[in-house]
Amino acid sequence: MFERMRRDVGAALERDPAARSALEVVLCYPGVHAIWLHRIAHRLWGWGWLTLGRFVSHAGRFLTGIEIHPAAKLGPGLFIDHGMGVVIGETTEVGENVTLLHGVTLGGTSLKREKRHPTLGNNVVVGAGAKILGAFKIGDGSRIGAGSVVVREVPPNSVVVGVPGRVTYRDGQRVVGEIDLNQTDLPDPVAKAIEQLLERLHHLESEVQTLRKTLEEPKVGRL
Repeated sequence: MFERMRRDVGAALERDPAARSALEVVLCYPGVHAIWLHRIAHRLWGWGWLTLGRFVSHAGRFLTGIEIHPAAKLGPGLFIDHGMGVVIGETTEVGENVTLLHGVTLGGTSLKREKRHPTLGNNVVVGAGAKILGAFKIGDGSRIGAGSVVVREVPPNSVVVGVPGRVTYRDGQRVVGEIDLNQTDLPDPVAKAIEQLLERLHHLESEVQTLRKTLEEPKVGRL
């Protein structure tokens, strides 16, 4: 238990430059507190004490502003930065070294009692205000841009931006084996598509001008 708590503190120190000391993280980081309370609630849920588990989860939500269903499965190294407004649904599964920023929702889209919440792979980063809705997987090493709404599966090492979320890649290259917290240089696939259309349009205009000159030259010769 203490080893996992030490890892939680280490994750905060590693991924938040505002963290000054382990003591500061232990006393002042609601994301860390929410994870610790969730472990208690999750253990109670596993023992069949469902109402008590929900009560501990509810108390954690009251104290931290982060709502995690006691049945959710959270992997080691999870870091919830700031955390206010984060919601993690019942059948959510989170891999290792995942980072969630404030306002993130890992929600479901079904009323049936089945797997209805997302599964996040290892080293995934979810930006502020992003919503991931549905029972699909976010591949290892992927980044979800702030404010994005993701409603379909995301392959590993991808970048997702927009509403609805569109999959793209960082500078055309896959990012492998690292946690990338950068949320400022996310590519815009719509803007890129428009740029490509404009380039194609300019190319076609150039071809039309060339054809016009070719058709006009014989007429000038006959005159």
